[in-house]
Amino acid sequence: MGLFDFVKNAGDKIFGSDDNNEDVTTVSPERINELRQERITKMIKEAGLEIDELSVVADDALVTLKGNVKVQSDSEKATLIAGNQFGISKVDNQLKIGTNEAEATFYTVKSGDTLSAIAKDHYGSANKYMAIFKANEPMLTDPNKIYPGQVLRIPAQ
Repeated sequence: MGLFDFVKNAGDKIFGSDDNNEDVTTVSPERINELRQERITKMIKEAGLEIDELSVVADDALVTLKGNVKVQSDSEKATLIAGNQFGISKVDNQLKIGTNEAEATFYTVKSGDTLSAIAKDHYGSANKYMAIFKANEPMLTDPNKIYPGQVLRIPAQ
């Protein structure tokens, strides 16, 4: 799919979460990369994305994804899972896709945005916000919980 840009200082943080109790002041850059790789791999698996031979490599603010994915939407969701992590500014998606679909548009949330407003801009109807919400599940758990800097999939209609 290629290289995608994200907002580096937006997204989920690996420190301060319940699954990581390491002291951020004593962690080496190599360990931070390992933690990012572990967290992204875990989140992709928990999302139920069908990716064979998944490889996640973090190198500072860049994450590279490799493997084989059956459908385009799973590849796009994996990109968003990796990119919507605090400290990640680029995702190099090298996943091989079995079945190509129409590519979704990626949209970076701005301050004051709502899913309804985004749906109105992209689809011409605020009532189509659930299409965006569903396209971003399980990364989104509530249509009212989006944040500036977050990147969302806007599926083609």
